[in-house]
Amino acid sequence: MPHDHHDHLSPSGHPYRPDDDQPLTYWQQMEIAVRELLIEKGVTTAQEINAQIDAMDARSPANGAAVVARAWTDPAFRNALLADASAATRDMGFDIGPMRLIALENTADVHNVVVCTLCSCYPRNLLGLPPDWYKSRAYRSRTVKEPRKVLAEFGLDLPAATKVRVHDSTADMRYIVIPRRPEGTEGWDAAALAALVTRDSMIGTGVAKDPQPA
Repeated sequence: MPHDHHDHLSPSGHPYRPDDDQPLTYWQQMEIAVRELLIEKGVTTAQEINAQIDAMDARSPANGAAVVARAWTDPAFRNALLADASAATRDMGFDIGPMRLIALENTADVHNVVVCTLCSCYPRNLLGLPPDWYKSRAYRSRTVKEPRKVLAEFGLDLPAATKVRVHDSTADMRYIVIPRRPEGTEGWDAAALAALVTRDSMIGTGVAKDPQPA
């Protein structure tokens, strides 16, 4: 049935929009074919695939924030995290897979920032999906060449005496930055502290929130 509505309104009061149906791409067809073959051979089930998709969608920076907040409040955990972040986060119940996770602690003298110069390697199990700018060619190339300038564009102006260290993620090695704990949070519990931890602060392009905004 043709839809020759042009700019007229639909019965619901919204303007008609053209259908956005497009032919499947080669890779979409391959994904469907492989998925259906795996199900047909009994390797997996549609329910298991859906459960994995739901688990991936549930990942968010809140996971990483919980790790950071515990590191701020639990000295023994902080030491374990810096020694072996993979094991420490698994002990918190986060499944990070077989990759090696490295925790980088920011200090008054050193600021860490993470990039993936090859593509978009990122600790998704702890931070969710990477932001679009993290995957951009500009961020991937410029962060290595001029990190201070890139950080300034994010609104992060570091003192000249602070050393900036750039860390390149790989397919089997990822990083999480432990930002500096904000002043004025003495006595705060882990839940309250976690609310101050931003996604960008765990990449190194930002800092934790000010507990007393102006």
